[in-house]
Amino acid sequence: MNESKQPDLDEVDQLLLNARLRDELEPFLDESVNLVDVRSMSTPAENEFLASMLAWEQAPILPISQWFEPELTLPAPDLLEGAEVHDVLWETIQKLYDNRIILDFTDHLSDRELYCLIYRDILPSREKKIDLPKNFLHWHCLDATTEAETWLRYYASEHERHEWSIENLSTLPEVAVPPFPRRMPRRPPSS
Repeated sequence: MNESKQPDLDEVDQLLLNARLRDELEPFLDESVNLVDVRSMSTPAENEFLASMLAWEQAPILPISQWFEPELTLPAPDLLEGAEVHDVLWETIQKLYDNRIILDFTDHLSDRELYCLIYRDILPSREKKIDLPKNFLHWHCLDATTEAETWLRYYASEHERHEWSIENLSTLPEVAVPPFPRRMPRRPPSS
C-alpha cells in the first residue's frame, strides 16, 4: 500500500497564490529580485514578500496629504498661537499614524518646528502609497548626514558615535537629552 502525502488545502492555496503573484510580477522583475533567496523562505513567507513587491510596483505616487480622505490640509503655522500649535500638531501626528506614517527623530524640534516640518515638507512630499497592513512609512525628521551634530548629540548610539568619529576624524558633541521629548506613536510589535 502506497501512502503518499497529500498536500492540504492551505498548502495548495499558497502554491496557487505564489504562481499568481509571480505572473503578476513578471513585467516588473529585474536582477534585484535575485538578491533575495526565496528558497530559504516558506511559501507563505515568500508570498508575503512577493505581495509586498507587487504592492510597491503598483502603488500610486501621491503627495502624503492626498493619502487621506478628505485630503489632509492644515492651517498655516503663522495662523496658530502657542497652545493651538500643540493641539493641532498632536491631532496631525495621530492622523499620520492612523495612515501608517510614523515620525522618527522628533525630540530636538519644538512643537512649532515639528508642525512646520509636517506642513512644509511631509504633507507635500510625493511618496508611494503602499496599501499593506504591515507597511509603515517612517519619516525621519532629521537628516543624519546634513545635521550630523544634532544626530550625534541626541540620537546616535555610542557605537554610531564612535564609528562617526573614526570616519570623520572629528571631535564629537556632548551627548544630551533632547529638549522636547515626546511619546510618539510607534509601529505595533507584531508588524
